[in-house]
Amino acid sequence: MDTQFYGETLLPGKIGQFFIVLAFAASVLSAIAYFFAAKNKNLEDRSWQILGRIGFLTNWASVIGIGATLFYLILNHYNEYYYVYFHSSKALPVYYIVSAFWEGQEGSFWLWAFWQSLLGAILIWKAKSWENGVMTVVAFSQVFLTSMLLGVSIFGERIGSSPFILLREAINLKDMAPVVFADPENYKNYLKFITDGRGLNPLLQNYWMVIHPPTLFLGFASMVVPFAYAVAGLAERRYKEWFKPAMPWALFAVMVLGTGIIMGSFWAYEALNFGGFWAWDPVENASLIPWLMLIGGVHVMIAFRNTGHAFFTAIALVLLSFILVLYASFLTRSGILGETSVHSFTDLGMFGHLILYNVVFLAIPVYLLISRWKELPITNKDEETYSREFWMFIGALVVTVACIQVIFTTSVPVFNKAFGTNFAPPIDAIKYYNQWQAPFAILITVISGFSQFLKYKRTDPRKFYVSLIASIVFAVVITAVFVWIADVYGNLMYILLTFSCIFAVLSNARLLSFGVGKKGKLAGAAVAHIGFALLLLGALVAAATSRPISLNASNFIPVKDFEKAEKPGENMVLYRNEPKKMGKYTVTYISDTTIAPNTYYKINFKVIDPKSGKVTDDFELNPHVQVNEKMGLIASPDTKHYITHDIYTHITSAPESKEEHADHEGHSEAENYKAPRILNVKEGDTIHTSSGIITVKALNLKPTAKQLVLAPNDVAVGMPLEVNLDGRIFKTEPIFLVKGNNTFDFARNIDELGLRVRFTKILPEQNKAELQVYEKPQQAKDWVVFKSIEFPYINLYWVGTIVMVIGFLISIVRRKREIKTA
Repeated sequence: MDTQFYGETLLPGKIGQFFIVLAFAASVLSAIAYFFAAKNKNLEDRSWQILGRIGFLTNWASVIGIGATLFYLILNHYNEYYYVYFHSSKALPVYYIVSAFWEGQEGSFWLWAFWQSLLGAILIWKAKSWENGVMTVVAFSQVFLTSMLLGVSIFGERIGSSPFILLREAINLKDMAPVVFADPENYKNYLKFITDGRGLNPLLQNYWMVIHPPTLFLGFASMVVPFAYAVAGLAERRYKEWFKPAMPWALFAVMVLGTGIIMGSFWAYEALNFGGFWAWDPVENASLIPWLMLIGGVHVMIAFRNTGHAFFTAIALVLLSFILVLYASFLTRSGILGETSVHSFTDLGMFGHLILYNVVFLAIPVYLLISRWKELPITNKDEETYSREFWMFIGALVVTVACIQVIFTTSVPVFNKAFGTNFAPPIDAIKYYNQWQAPFAILITVISGFSQFLKYKRTDPRKFYVSLIASIVFAVVITAVFVWIADVYGNLMYILLTFSCIFAVLSNARLLSFGVGKKGKLAGAAVAHIGFALLLLGALVAAATSRPISLNASNFIPVKDFEKAEKPGENMVLYRNEPKKMGKYTVTYISDTTIAPNTYYKINFKVIDPKSGKVTDDFELNPHVQVNEKMGLIASPDTKHYITHDIYTHITSAPESKEEHADHEGHSEAENYKAPRILNVKEGDTIHTSSGIITVKALNLKPTAKQLVLAPNDVAVGMPLEVNLDGRIFKTEPIFLVKGNNTFDFARNIDELGLRVRFTKILPEQNKAELQVYEKPQQAKDWVVFKSIEFPYINLYWVGTIVMVIGFLISIVRRKREIKTA
């Protein structure tokens, strides 16, 4: 007999599962109906088309029903559902509960399916003569996306993963609390013991994660539209016609996906503590590759429309861009990147399912291209070197090669699993990708610059060079000034990339100056190119010149286990209300406030004029941390923004509790010092301590001290020491005394530093002496360890993003007007 469980609310889950099944069935119906409608040559018979519309609109409504039901469960914390329990908690504010909605795979698949169904509904309204062919592809893609949510087993094979699976069906409750749930009554009444969910990943508790995933998935979903137009163009033999209606959609996809990617950069910059906006993580690469591929496709589409050349390249890039979206989904959701990515999903048993999605949507265009090959409008005419379309083609080729390099390296885990190899991914991914991608970026920006001086089909070489030389001269001058100001003259690759970006900005600005008049149709492209060049320039300068400013010369942090941290010399420890010098800043740890589950630290930064003593700058930053039982200390930075630079600060270590102010191990209760460090030293040696750097001077054979009284045969030796603490010098001299057959030593304390030193032995055979160094634990003080990084000219990156998006919007409006005019 089935176990009866108490307190479960099962009806919403059953409703949600009904919507999933309905959405899947409706998408299948729509795909089949639209397929037959596309094959139907009788234009008066619209029965298949009407059935396709009904099916797809039913799918759209069902997808909305799935989302509404799931949001209802999350908002009301029905923890009997696996998805609710593992992705939400009552402590989360509503806006983070929205983030919990798509934290898991099921929620993100729903988000993708929602956007794709919305775009399909718009296409039903707007596609006109293209509706049947385009919607066949969109509805078929929707079949796969909704199947990812089914969560059913057919012939022993699991199809998808449902967000409405119950917690007790997904995991063994007895593994959660063996003692509690060993009692059958407790087991049946398990909700009495599960009062709250596990909560949202701390890294996702950021406002950017409320808007970044929806934007990114809208970009992924919109990539299917130009793909669908390309497939429909091949299937219906309308080889040249599909470019015009597909162009606004391609520009829209590039704009939205690019915006989503940059939003991810904002999130990384504001929420993650790796110190930057891009880490070349495999998941980041997975979204970047299709975006770059479609950018190349858009440019070759424009060249084809103006010249009739490069048809195959244009359609191939458009088709590949969506296939790469599916490949990106496979990489991030199959679990294959689990050991190489910090934020990929785990495998939910959909490995084969995802491969099938990729294979089917690769097979369809390949079959159509092969079967229509002899009919395709492929020209063999040689391109003019002095033509815009030739260099647009070359630029697209460079982008494609750059994508191949990223794909190949990112796919190392795939190759290892498929072929049994053991290739290792790059150890320093940022350095590896930067050194490979920088030359491609130079080529792309140079081409986007000088191609603006070319016309389609043929350009007068003399006019081309006259226009080009002026821009090159101005770019060289501005580059020289910029390189000097930004201090990147030590790296040739950075200088070349700076020049190429500035050259691209100047060239496109020149085109834009004509864009107001007779060449207004080129304004969108010019603005987008300027934005892209500024974005690259900002990324280059910020990455090349960013520098840690929280330097401590001792390279030592007096915090338990901190010696295991990377680059301790780039971190500073602060004790509450004790100002410390940090470059031009005086920093003070003012206070901390815990608003569960986060602890916010108030750190004051002041710039004091050394001559007048006046405060010229004064601001506070509030980085915060959260101690997570699975992930340890999760730090989220805070940033002070200036026009020319940012001061980016995050916590690298903090007490887990108020009692943990210092490491008490080896503490000497009698004198309140830690156990000593016993060192054999000689003249010139340095010792790093939390109180500064101790330098050993030459031994003093005639030391003096008030308490030192020497008999004729006594021997006294002093060991002069200097302690350097951030430029402040403290001097002391412990003394070693031999009196008869006995030895004594006179310890010296530096109370201001909490330091005690003893000269305890002379080791003549080693030409060294024994020194004991005692440090006081700071158990009476609150402390925090932080790292600050200065990012010069980072605003160029963000401004470039905004300008690029504006350029795409201008281009989309222009292309829509062209369609209306036609």
